[in-house]
Amino acid sequence: MSDPLFFVQPGPVSLAQIAEWGDAELYRGDPELEITNVAPVEGARPGCLVFVDNTAYLSKLAETQASACLVSRKHKDKVPENVAALVCAEPYRSWAKVLAKLYPAAMFPRSATAAGVSDRAHIAAGASLEEGVVVEPGAVIEAGAEIGTGTVVRSNAVVGEGVRVGRDCVIGSNCSIQHALIGDRVYIHPGVCVGQDGFGYAMGPMGHLKVPQIGRVVIQDNVEIGSNTTVDRGANRDTVIGEGTKIDNQVQIGHNVVIGRHCVIVSQVGLSGSCVLEDFVAIGGQSGVRGHVTIGMGAQIAAVSTVNDDIPAGGRYGGTPAKPVKQWFREMAALRKLTERG
Repeated sequence: MSDPLFFVQPGPVSLAQIAEWGDAELYRGDPELEITNVAPVEGARPGCLVFVDNTAYLSKLAETQASACLVSRKHKDKVPENVAALVCAEPYRSWAKVLAKLYPAAMFPRSATAAGVSDRAHIAAGASLEEGVVVEPGAVIEAGAEIGTGTVVRSNAVVGEGVRVGRDCVIGSNCSIQHALIGDRVYIHPGVCVGQDGFGYAMGPMGHLKVPQIGRVVIQDNVEIGSNTTVDRGANRDTVIGEGTKIDNQVQIGHNVVIGRHCVIVSQVGLSGSCVLEDFVAIGGQSGVRGHVTIGMGAQIAAVSTVNDDIPAGGRYGGTPAKPVKQWFREMAALRKLTERG
């Protein structure tokens, strides 16, 4: 049985074109050399492009069979003589740019067979779809929903009543989108739930009284949300995800959370209600942020940390509870010494 290929292999592309796409300088090699595929450095064959951005792979680079390599200036002389060297400031970013050109379907996948609105989708009266929208079998578009041109709604996704979805978006299979306003070029992976009511109760000895959640979710342009992430709608204001933010799989975003622009949130992070992440915040996996906490612009939170208090802009914090990383490292070192003495 032959191995299936899920992405079409690109046609031959010249090294000169690769250099242009990747903002790279052709340090050594024939500009007309043809590249026919990409590969990891240790598994490459002739015709393949590879990249090296981590010194751990320099030993493998010495033995690679690739035809060309994207590499930083400081490592250019590590590229074997028989391999073309493309020098760039940030090899990983250059690699990303080249891959986006070679494999556009891996960025925002469109169905190879679906076109237009499937006759097995349910489109309610009063829903508005611009020309060029694709709706796959089993999807449901409820009354009053509006969807912009170029957007794909995958099989069995539900776009709820009154939801606005911008242009060139992907709503993945089995997603549930309600009470939400979504910008352009937003990629929502399979299984995401957006706009369900937040976890709000007036607690008391006679029972816990459910508080109606009457806010919305606002997702700005160029956001990506990973599979099985949940985004609760606001209680009495909006839950907001800022432009360019990237969210991994299985993240919980509570009601009234405000996430700034170009944040990065790794898998299994929990953001409690009404916390605020300013622009360019990065949070490592399996971390938790307490409600009503503000994390300042550009701050970084290490994986498996608990943020109980406000974090200043540019801070680097980690641990439980989170503290400045230098203090955290000192405490861990002191604790290790104590245990060794015991």
